[in-house]
Amino acid sequence: MEEYVTIVFRTLFFYVLILVIFRIMGKREIGELSILDLVVFIMIGEMAVVSIDEPKDPLIYTVVPMILLMLIQILLALISLKSKKFRNLIDGQPSIIINRGKIDEKAMRKQRYNFDDLMTQLREKDIRSIADVEFAILESSGSLSVIEKIKNENAESQQGDITIPLILDGNIDEENLLRINKTNLWLRQELKKQGYRDVKKISFCSYENGKFFIDLKDE
Repeated sequence: MEEYVTIVFRTLFFYVLILVIFRIMGKREIGELSILDLVVFIMIGEMAVVSIDEPKDPLIYTVVPMILLMLIQILLALISLKSKKFRNLIDGQPSIIINRGKIDEKAMRKQRYNFDDLMTQLREKDIRSIADVEFAILESSGSLSVIEKIKNENAESQQGDITIPLILDGNIDEENLLRINKTNLWLRQELKKQGYRDVKKISFCSYENGKFFIDLKDE
């Protein structure tokens, strides 16, 4: 019975302690956490779990490392405020994935970021087409910041289809062709009409509302 009481006490104690530590470290949204933040948060959580699982170990063995991690994190945050080089080293730098409407495949490869990631994050921001994007910036937190192209003030807002990728990294997506009731031959013929004879040179191609959006590799 005593052991159960100890477990309940430790659970409540670490719940309050972790809340206090996180409040002292500062308020940040989950999507804005840096890699360093995540590492510290995970370590603190793991320490609390181990201490709860081992009720015979003194609390001080867990509390001291947790407080130490908090102090280290605060110190690093203060250094980051003073030094941009240190901040870039710890948090990394944003990467421009789409620059003036052009996809930067080199930046994507450097960040190990693929087209599925890009399409998912664009959909989360209610962006229907890559053709509507002027800039897309992959932040150091992993979130995607999007700046849409300026539309003509006289143009009426219309509902269109979502972007359907037909070519990714030079490979034709047969399943998406079936979704729009088109064939591989049709796609190749349409690309030839627009001057694109080699599919392997195309990094991304989508089709919507009767129009293609084509982006060549590393150009």
